[in-house]
Amino acid sequence: MAELHVELVAADRKVWSGAATIVVARTASGDTGIMPGHTPVLSVLETGPVTIRTTDGGTVVAAVHGGFISFADNKLSLLAEIAELADEIDVARAERALEAAKGDVDAHAERRAEVRLAAAGRRKAA
Repeated sequence: MAELHVELVAADRKVWSGAATIVVARTASGDTGIMPGHTPVLSVLETGPVTIRTTDGGTVVAAVHGGFISFADNKLSLLAEIAELADEIDVARAERALEAAKGDVDAHAERRAEVRLAAAGRRKAA
């Protein structure tokens, strides 16, 4: 089975590393799927969920907020300003942040909270 090596790194830590069959991330051009053999890519990561299908059939989901994506020679680097794995997200806190952002009319904060909840499987990402 063809695979690609993935590194998801936030500004403060390595979030996830491993082999995958496909990664879907939101870029400046829209949602982008990267599979083994994809043409080289260098793009801006937008706030959105990143979905990684691992070679063992599992799925890793992370909320990513800004950064860059780079792919060449079956090596994918996701360099994020902030990244949280789905199981690291405090859903209650994210829900409170979403409500506060709506009340403050803060579109960026609202989007970050929505993405965190989507990554945690609590709502669909827009």
